[in-house]
Amino acid sequence: MAVTHDVSPRLDDLVATAHRIREAIESVIEGKSDVIRLTLTVLLAEGHLLIEDVPGVGKTMLAKALARSIDCPVRRVQFTPDLLPSDITGVSAYNQQTREFEFKPGPVFANIVVGDEINRASPKTQSALLECMEEHQVTVDGTTYALDAPFMVIATQNPIEMEGTYPLPEAQRDRFTARIAMGYPEPAAELEMLDVHGATSPIDKLEPVATTAEVRALIEAVRAVYVSQPIKKYAIDLVTATRHSPDLRLGASPRSTLQLVRAARAHAALAGRDYVIPDDLQELCLPVLAHRLLPSVEAQGQRRLPEQVIADLVRRVPVPEAQAR
Repeated sequence: MAVTHDVSPRLDDLVATAHRIREAIESVIEGKSDVIRLTLTVLLAEGHLLIEDVPGVGKTMLAKALARSIDCPVRRVQFTPDLLPSDITGVSAYNQQTREFEFKPGPVFANIVVGDEINRASPKTQSALLECMEEHQVTVDGTTYALDAPFMVIATQNPIEMEGTYPLPEAQRDRFTARIAMGYPEPAAELEMLDVHGATSPIDKLEPVATTAEVRALIEAVRAVYVSQPIKKYAIDLVTATRHSPDLRLGASPRSTLQLVRAARAHAALAGRDYVIPDDLQELCLPVLAHRLLPSVEAQGQRRLPEQVIADLVRRVPVPEAQAR
């Protein structure tokens, strides 16, 4: 039986506000509507986004466009091999006048933190983001400082085969809700880019179209999206299937189950629904799970990617039947 529901005014506001943000980003990034939609999904799911692709396809531009479309504190960090953890989290400095140590907040104290080329920093510096991303707080010299909501890390990285990079460890990748690849633009979009970006960059003219308070309200509305017990079990079945696949030597973690459901709530809300359906989970399985998985030696020999394994699992795992709320 079909699910019946009444779309709340808050959900209508969410769709309208998200549409404004999407249009603002699309004025800078041409021909990438799916990527932009997933970026907004991660934002409303209170998650973090990893953008991985070759140089020059607009990874940093996407992150900066999202940051500029929201009227909130934004900080950008260029990751380099000599970057220290304190350069991100902040440091306690001695004040000669007061003769006391004062905490100098680092760039992580912002609503949106853009980490450019995160895999160029050392593992020690990369790990400085672990507590921030998971617990939304920073601990320096035994003192814990809370981060303001919303808090989102948008990190970009080049493929690890490129010179001078440090692959993100499994624990760090697991903190990112989703990983996306920009891909090369279509010829028509690239031609438009030459016309639009030829003289000036459109991001310089991008004005905020939403406030921090509005984004917080949108996140609250997403939290209220209904997830039935069969849908929750379906999410668990999908994640569990990765742990038993012979093609994988590392399956998805329990954290990934939680983030998959959170992202599904946001995905449903952006579609104007106040309930999650199996299609939401199926569409998000690839970006939410693939970067957390490690292929087995046999799968590597056959050049079988985690993305292919996930596609097979989605086809094999039974889909729950529709139920009334």
